[in-house]
Amino acid sequence: MPSESTPDAGIAGEATTLGPRRGGKGRRRKPRSAGRKALLATAWSAAGILLLGGTGAGYLYFKLNGNIKSVDINQALGGDRPQRVDNGSENILVLGSDTRSGANRKLGGGTDDGTGRSDTAMIVHLYKGHKQASVVSIPRDTLVDRPACTDPKGDTHAAARGSMFNEAYSVGGATCAVKTVESITGIRMDHYIEVDFAGFEKLIDTLGGVQVTTTKNIHDSSSHLDLKAGTHTLNGQQALGLVRTRHGVGDGSDLGRIQLQQAFIKALVSQVEHIGVLTSPQKLYDLADTATKSVTTDSDLASVKDLASFAEGLKGVSSSHMNMVTMPVQYDPANPNRVLLDEAKARLMWTALKNDQPIPAAATKGTATGEAKGVVSAP
Repeated sequence: MPSESTPDAGIAGEATTLGPRRGGKGRRRKPRSAGRKALLATAWSAAGILLLGGTGAGYLYFKLNGNIKSVDINQALGGDRPQRVDNGSENILVLGSDTRSGANRKLGGGTDDGTGRSDTAMIVHLYKGHKQASVVSIPRDTLVDRPACTDPKGDTHAAARGSMFNEAYSVGGATCAVKTVESITGIRMDHYIEVDFAGFEKLIDTLGGVQVTTTKNIHDSSSHLDLKAGTHTLNGQQALGLVRTRHGVGDGSDLGRIQLQQAFIKALVSQVEHIGVLTSPQKLYDLADTATKSVTTDSDLASVKDLASFAEGLKGVSSSHMNMVTMPVQYDPANPNRVLLDEAKARLMWTALKNDQPIPAAATKGTATGEAKGVVSAP
């Protein structure tokens, strides 16, 4: 397979020129990243609800707090994890959960077995000063050595060699997913944010959809996606189908799906920012209600106030200073549907992040990639 060429490839901290620079009066605001938009929605919402005034504001604020689900990662893992690095950086594990139960049952195909897996996994590394970030996608089909985990019911599961990465979540939930990532990388995850199928769909609909251009027809009955080549404004269900499809385009690999996910994020970055939530109290509340119902966080982010404060800290990260890469892997010679961690290249990546340094180009050069690059882009 050809080596990966990631979107906006370049080392974190090296700005790319998106067009003529304008200074002074009339300067255009930079587009926000997908993650920044989602988190800032909560910040806008927290501020907006308080501005509504009256006794109802307090009720709405506490109602939104009550929406947020959380997991006490620190208590669950205790001291059995990497030491926190005090260099001003932060690491956040972001998961998209593909549980087939509840409201997710009718979304995205699959079997309703009451379990879930981490359908999408990304490590977001915020550099000191929160002006730059690296986003590392973890292929769900990566075979890893999963550490022993205790599930939410208190049952212990033995360590497993050669287990698919996304099975960690189904075995032991959020804490096992975090423990597995920390075991692979040697990096402590400071925060955890999870969004489920139904929540993702509703968030995209509340934001007004996302416009993309496809260069090929995409049809995948498993993810309920059917797009002709051309420009589309994707609603929530279509956006969900796009970030989940792997059989509708390219080589059908998880790496190809990651390329589509990264392209979707680029399209969202390019989206017109004026979505009108600040001028519409109802839309503001709808967005806040949807956002807070959609996420599960670590206990340190388990309130509107904490989420808003966290989002405020991301305001300085511009899209040109976000380096999106995929964890370095190679195809498994014994099974082309699985990938193996490229230990030497991964070591370069993890060492850089531990030391709050840019990811070197050598960490991803020559690694395995899918065949969906360029199929989706911003219009």
